[in-house]
Amino acid sequence: MEVVMGVMSRLILKIGDLLVGEYKLQKGVKGKIMFLQPELESMQGALKEITKVPSDQIDSQDKAWASDVRELCYDIEDSIDTFMVRCTGIEPAGPDGMRGFISRSLDLLTRLRMRRKVATDIRDIKRRVIEAGERRERYKIDVDKPAAVDPRLLAHYKKATELVGIDEARDEVINILVEGDGVSSQHGKVVSIVGFGGLGKTTLANVVYEKIKEKFDCWAFVIVSQNPDMRKFFKGLLYELGKNVNDETLDERQLIDQTRKLLQTKRYCIVIDDIWSVSIWDMIRCALPDDVGGYIIITTTRILKVAEQVGGAYMMKPLCLESSRKLLYRRIFGNEEKYKCLDEHLTEVSDRILKKCAGVPLAIITIASLLANRARDKMDWYEVCNSIGTGLEYSLDVENMRKILAYSYYDLPPHLRTCLLYLSVFPEDSAIEKFRLIWMWIAEGFVQHEEKGKGLYELGEYYFNELINKSLIQPVYDSYEAIIVSCRVHDMVLDLVHSISSEENFVTMLINEHNAPQEQKVRRLLLQSNTDQAIPCAHMNMLQVRSVVAFSLAFNLMPALGTFKVLRVLDLKSCHLSQDCDLKHLGNLFHLRYLGIGRTYSDQLPDDVGNLRYLQTLDVVGSRFLSLPSTVVQLRHLMCLCIDQNTRVPNGIGSLTSLEDLSTLYICDDSMNILEELCHLTKLRVLEIFLFPAGNVTFGKSLVMSLCKLQKVQSLTIWTTGGECNFDAWVAPRHLRRLQLQYCWFSRLPDWVNSSLQDLSSLWISVRELHQDDLEILGRLPALRYLYLMVDHENLKIPRRFVIGTSSFPCLVGCRLLGFLGAVVFQQGAMMRLEILAFNFHAGEVREITSSDGRLNLGLENLLSLQEVLVYFRSRGASVMEVEEAKAALSHAIEIHPSHPKHDIWG
Repeated sequence: MEVVMGVMSRLILKIGDLLVGEYKLQKGVKGKIMFLQPELESMQGALKEITKVPSDQIDSQDKAWASDVRELCYDIEDSIDTFMVRCTGIEPAGPDGMRGFISRSLDLLTRLRMRRKVATDIRDIKRRVIEAGERRERYKIDVDKPAAVDPRLLAHYKKATELVGIDEARDEVINILVEGDGVSSQHGKVVSIVGFGGLGKTTLANVVYEKIKEKFDCWAFVIVSQNPDMRKFFKGLLYELGKNVNDETLDERQLIDQTRKLLQTKRYCIVIDDIWSVSIWDMIRCALPDDVGGYIIITTTRILKVAEQVGGAYMMKPLCLESSRKLLYRRIFGNEEKYKCLDEHLTEVSDRILKKCAGVPLAIITIASLLANRARDKMDWYEVCNSIGTGLEYSLDVENMRKILAYSYYDLPPHLRTCLLYLSVFPEDSAIEKFRLIWMWIAEGFVQHEEKGKGLYELGEYYFNELINKSLIQPVYDSYEAIIVSCRVHDMVLDLVHSISSEENFVTMLINEHNAPQEQKVRRLLLQSNTDQAIPCAHMNMLQVRSVVAFSLAFNLMPALGTFKVLRVLDLKSCHLSQDCDLKHLGNLFHLRYLGIGRTYSDQLPDDVGNLRYLQTLDVVGSRFLSLPSTVVQLRHLMCLCIDQNTRVPNGIGSLTSLEDLSTLYICDDSMNILEELCHLTKLRVLEIFLFPAGNVTFGKSLVMSLCKLQKVQSLTIWTTGGECNFDAWVAPRHLRRLQLQYCWFSRLPDWVNSSLQDLSSLWISVRELHQDDLEILGRLPALRYLYLMVDHENLKIPRRFVIGTSSFPCLVGCRLLGFLGAVVFQQGAMMRLEILAFNFHAGEVREITSSDGRLNLGLENLLSLQEVLVYFRSRGASVMEVEEAKAALSHAIEIHPSHPKHDIWG
């Protein structure tokens, strides 16, 4: 239902634009549009009430009505968009003379026809809106629905003998809470167990609770859930603590006072299960006094922000493979077989199933319930395995699993639900690129309203982070810079998403031999085939398709582009395009906002790409295009342009003033005019440049001058070859997040590098001469997670030694320190989160930093999180024996590190 809410919101705004804009509508059309606006707003109000209820609890008549309204809204939006695309905007200049006159005359006729068509469409739409309203009133029935049973309650009553792999987590939590037989401090402890739905948070909290509760004067286990009645909650808490409250006149404040009074003189242990908001926790916390002899509070939540606010966040871990096997086999075969699968031919398929379940107990139990009712046949089990993530067969256990996961889904606001559903256009097990997903959301209109200080992409990034925060998508980090670059969706969540997506007619999946639906209009299409077998889309009606995302398609399986009329997203990355499905019809996709055609084996982008006036994203990375057509500069709405470093852009790129993301821009000797135009792209947030040759002084000055005018840049990458570039005159924007400058040198550490760079997380910088206080300034950057620091001390023969002090670089995860002639020493408490370290080391330094007992005093043992070390070894005239001794001492210093990090010594 949230899908129609999103379409409805966009539609009401567009209808308002039609009324106030100068669209020269036919007489009477505006009146009909004025009728539509309040009707749609009334429908929106009714839909808001429906979307508050989980799908399985919605009345069938309401569900059917909402489905009709959804399809109606799609059709209205398509009609309005078609009118706006054809009848507004600045047309490209046509030829002069008779040909120009004919062209302008045809264009005028086209516009007149479109105005007549929109008048006809609006009349039909008004009729359909009236019918939808009358149908709802005609069949409206109010029936009391039976109260739903919360399937999560089962976790509270699990027998200890049924639990698998929970002992270690139980002991970890108890060790955090309790020391010996008493509370770990005079006042008490709070632990918030946080993790993915179905991971066993309630089960773990209950096991800990049962183990320790009798050491306290009173105890309680209470459930909050998503939309709690707080009066009922506090009465339930008091009842659990031994006090029955029958007075119905008491409000929340009075119940809080009674709870505080009851606990004021007692040591207590309380579990608060399933907290969904910080505001609810703040209210509960008021009832739990601190000034008592000792207390323990355990909470569970799926939301990281809530856990951090509660305090003592404990990240719930998935089951290991061994425990997962035990749980699966015990559920299928029973205890008598002692958790072992006796059928060897089922071992491989069961391991594949467990990989998809990813250690989530709820998923393992659900799949085990399906397998227990099947024969011990490998092909049957593979059938179940292949169904995971693509819509599992129906059973009571599957339905309960979906209900549990759906609590997280229905806790989302409608716009985030729609964004989550869009993940079903990607195949299971795929790593979904963050920037790609966000630009697709924008193209579909899911991210609409810019907020103060935030553009559309930044708002989409906020949506992305919220889905991570609520444990619905899993972040994938770049191992090099430790930043989130993509996400994955757990197969159980994907199954839920596909189930809702199918019910909402949101995405149609055509995978290999899967049949195409005949009864519904197709709105979004996932095409995937790993064989040459044709996907049955040749006979489908493509007129209403808004998104096409294709994966691994053979050359003859992609529908012809001319069959699409309202397409907004087209992503054909890594697909072979056949001759009858090449890019020659691309210029007719007037609604297109997102175009991804990298690795499609096409030779060039057609000139009529300039017709795509509303295109926002053009991604051709991995293509064979040596250059972009000159018409690209007509794409005034283009916000993201992703090309390869060998693809040339045309002159006039400075006219693309909506650009926010430009990578990778190739600049060479004959590109000076492009370099000068760069300063006009003042909305750029992300800029990547490949500069050749870098040694051209005029080039370098022009580049720095242009960059100084781009004050919204958050990520800047410059690759240079054929020389070096002086960057002393450049001043970084204050919102810089990522800076990577290769062979762009600063004489000294710039003054703008200071703690005011609150958002800088990745820094790749080259400084000729560095001083100790410069290193201390870098160490105070509050958000820095990756540092590549190149100095020129080897060439300048500056034998300066550096110390990285206590508490410096608090967030650093990866670090490369290169070009130093003297040693860099790490004090205790420095770089507490550092995992990857690379540095150069000179053989001559060994004697000066070796202690009396023969140990190397680099302080590597102080880097407590270290996992990997790479050393660039320099001999610089040392004898063979000195080199061997130095390498041995260095290896020993790394090998005795408590974490035993992987290490390599090069040179």
